[in-house]
Amino acid sequence: MTEDVLAVRNVSKRFPNVLALENASLSIRRGEVHCLVGANGAGKSTLLKIIAGAYTTTSGEIIVDGAPRHFRSPHEAAAAGISMIYQELDLVPQLTVEQNLMLGRAPARWGVIDRRSRRHVAERALERIGANFGANTPVGKLSIANQQLTAIARSLTMDAKVIIMDEPSAALNETELERVFDVVREITAQGVSILYVSHRLNEVREIGDRVTVLRGGRTIDTFDVAGVDEPTLVSAVIGDNRSLVERTRGKATFGEVALDVARLDAAFGLSIRDLKVRKGEIVGLTGLAGSGRTTFLRALFGVEPFSGEVTLDNRPYQPKKPTQAIKCGVALVPESRKTDGLILDAAIYRNAVLPSLRRRHLIKHERMRREAQPVLANMSTRYGSIDQPIRQLSGGNQQKVVLAKWIIEGSHILLLDEPSRGLDVGAKAELYALIRQQAENGAAVLVASSELDEIYANTDKIWVFHEGRNVKCFDPGTSTRDDILKASIVGD
Repeated sequence: MTEDVLAVRNVSKRFPNVLALENASLSIRRGEVHCLVGANGAGKSTLLKIIAGAYTTTSGEIIVDGAPRHFRSPHEAAAAGISMIYQELDLVPQLTVEQNLMLGRAPARWGVIDRRSRRHVAERALERIGANFGANTPVGKLSIANQQLTAIARSLTMDAKVIIMDEPSAALNETELERVFDVVREITAQGVSILYVSHRLNEVREIGDRVTVLRGGRTIDTFDVAGVDEPTLVSAVIGDNRSLVERTRGKATFGEVALDVARLDAAFGLSIRDLKVRKGEIVGLTGLAGSGRTTFLRALFGVEPFSGEVTLDNRPYQPKKPTQAIKCGVALVPESRKTDGLILDAAIYRNAVLPSLRRRHLIKHERMRREAQPVLANMSTRYGSIDQPIRQLSGGNQQKVVLAKWIIEGSHILLLDEPSRGLDVGAKAELYALIRQQAENGAAVLVASSELDEIYANTDKIWVFHEGRNVKCFDPGTSTRDDILKASIVGD
């Protein structure tokens, strides 16, 4: 295993106002499992999308089998033998395995799909991965692990030389993951290379041959997995010289416990114990991708079912749907404001009063405007007319409206999932000032963010989530951000 099938040399990628990658390099040998690790925001996703043809480079080069390539689309990358399996699998559940494997590429004769040839190609690919399901099985009836295997088989039908696997273990249990690993070992033995992206160092140890560390958009080092110890790898991910983050959250006075999660168990292995939030307190939730933060907040909001023992204002709390959570004063600012938090073509004022519409027998638009305007003004929301579609606002002002609707509703438990995503520095500062203001008014706040610097600076305590569990609680006033980041990576 000495021949490089893929080499990324000094690749940089600049977006408006952001340098996402700076002279990043990576080489993958034929038949190798090459792991890629790095903290949130290290540049992994950008690098993967460049290799897969979804992004073009600003500078640098990509070499496949010794020849320089400049991919302008995923189609061009696929034609060169690069296939990517995204964390959110892009399979069509209503179609069969065979149809998914050859979707858009089915062999045809005289303009008609050659079903016999398609079946032959599909069965050969399934045989290579040792599938225990048939080509005619609807994908929607497969387990998540078998869907992962279907995605791998699809890559093989494209004659992939390199298969990129982005966080494949996020939705798998240990048994399912081991089966995927068995298939990975089988296809690498056949000469296919794997670029395996994971936050979990134990997976790197089990499946990887080499591992490259990205930090701050740069390649820090590449190690032989068998020869590197965990402290060295963790240090490479975190870095030794981190600038101190200035805390803007000072000493605060808290009231009684508003939300008490003694025990909460939910889907995807979520198991939360002894997590409390007091009135006036801002509690941060951090952790790597797939650690369970979003599932936890969705469960508290009645989107995901859960079992356990949870109390809200000293009363048992187990909402079966969001409307029940809203009636109890619980609010969720979702991870994706555009798809889950707003009606983009509706007027600003209508979005601002959305939760209260369920109580209105008559819709009085002027009254709705009067309710929305002072709250939006107090939040310094910038817009031309309160009647304009909310899609015309900037991301920061859209997020203010999402928060405003819960202030108008009178919610006192705020669940904020990645509230600053997509906002510029100034908009982030304004948003956290509003969050602190709500806490000072007595709200209990849970804020989940992959931006550790933000919650380190703006919260009263920080819970680290790791593989579905809340593993450790930190006081950011006395703990270093590196201690918190290390706990996120290793889980203790």
